[in-house]
Amino acid sequence: MGFTKLYEDWHIWIPVYLDHHFWAGMRSTQRSESMHLFFNKFITRNSSLRQFVKQYDNCLASREQIEREFDVAYFYTVIPCATKSAIGAQFQHVYTHEKFMEVQAQFRGKVNCITRSMHSTLGFTTYEVIEQVFNSTFNKFFITYDAVSREVKCQCLLFESRGILCHHSISILSFDRVDNMTLKYILERWSKNIKRRHTHIKSSQDEPLLEPRSKRFDELVFQSHNICEFESESEELTRILHWEFDKVMAEMQEYKERSKGKSSLCHEKATLSDVNELQSPHVSKQEAGSRTDLDQTWKKRSQMP
Repeated sequence: MGFTKLYEDWHIWIPVYLDHHFWAGMRSTQRSESMHLFFNKFITRNSSLRQFVKQYDNCLASREQIEREFDVAYFYTVIPCATKSAIGAQFQHVYTHEKFMEVQAQFRGKVNCITRSMHSTLGFTTYEVIEQVFNSTFNKFFITYDAVSREVKCQCLLFESRGILCHHSISILSFDRVDNMTLKYILERWSKNIKRRHTHIKSSQDEPLLEPRSKRFDELVFQSHNICEFESESEELTRILHWEFDKVMAEMQEYKERSKGKSSLCHEKATLSDVNELQSPHVSKQEAGSRTDLDQTWKKRSQMP
């Protein structure tokens, strides 16, 4: 009976042990359940191996198409901010629609919060936030804010576990008139501009123009794996590899910038040559010869008495 009651109240005591770990909002079985739901649209337990291979490819094509549609929606539509907060506008410009709506819910939740400053020392301030949950039910949270590093930490640990700033923290930032959020709290994993690495995985649905890039990617991964396997044998070799990686990355970025400059310059030259060609139409050798003969004949006639 005691274990049954304990299990029924798991939503109360389990977060105490897990909230300080980052789970991106996932539950213990959520990932497997979502995958099962996705693949069940294409295959069944009675599907043969041949059908599985074919349908798996269709799964990838379906997922890629959905992501393309989302990308179009992200770049051509905007979800309006629920408040006039400058911090909210930061999330609006960066986050996907789904994640921004979660952030919006936190901004709306700060309406139920009453904030007061407890004590402050050398830019480090402790706040007390009283949140009204129901008509006569209130929860109390303590939040610390460092004005120098602009770091905020709430007792509820929502950001630490789900990667979203809680309405308690938003409430004290509004109270302290902070209008610019540090990049630490704007996670790249929720960004609509993130580069998806899984797009390098080969699929029969890939466009022909992308196949050479996938081939180059596979070759680089193979070479990198061999290098990493060798260099990981010691701390010294690993340190050398990190240094070389940083050096090569800087050189490649510099090369890309130079290439962009050259391509823009070539484009400018090509544009000018096109304009000149339009202003001075192309003349064939035969036409040029004819014009020369006419000029010479005209000169001779003009010199005749």
